[in-house]
Amino acid sequence: MFSDIGALELVTLVVLAVLVFGPDKLPKVIQDVSRFVRKVRDFSDSAKEDIRSELGPDFKDFEFEDLNPKTFLRKQMEQNEDLRELKELRGTFDLKKEMNDVADAVHGREPQPSAVNGSGSPANGSSTGTPDLLKKQDKPDTGERPPYDSDAT
Repeated sequence: MFSDIGALELVTLVVLAVLVFGPDKLPKVIQDVSRFVRKVRDFSDSAKEDIRSELGPDFKDFEFEDLNPKTFLRKQMEQNEDLRELKELRGTFDLKKEMNDVADAVHGREPQPSAVNGSGSPANGSSTGTPDLLKKQDKPDTGERPPYDSDAT
């Protein structure tokens, strides 16, 4: 519960508690707080048991932590054996190559197998005359007007 509180923060809280409640009342306050936490914990446990008993024997191993979407999905993914195939497929998918293929198809160019090096420009240094969708566009000079796109307006 307090795993992220360091030693300095804990000392600060203790000093603040002594200043606020005083050394005489501090033990009584600590007992009251611990009693309250214990009652809340007992109430929570009894409510969980009531819900489990109402759900029936099919849900005897039901955990309320499973209601967290991340936990639920993680458990379902661990149980599913088809995920190995999905992980293998994910490993073979190259987003940059797919984006280049789509850009080539949009511009009517023939796809160039492995013609793109790590910088995003053609490997042979030649320019095809069409814009590269993956490359960031250069800003126009100060006297030059930016290109007008009639579809964007």
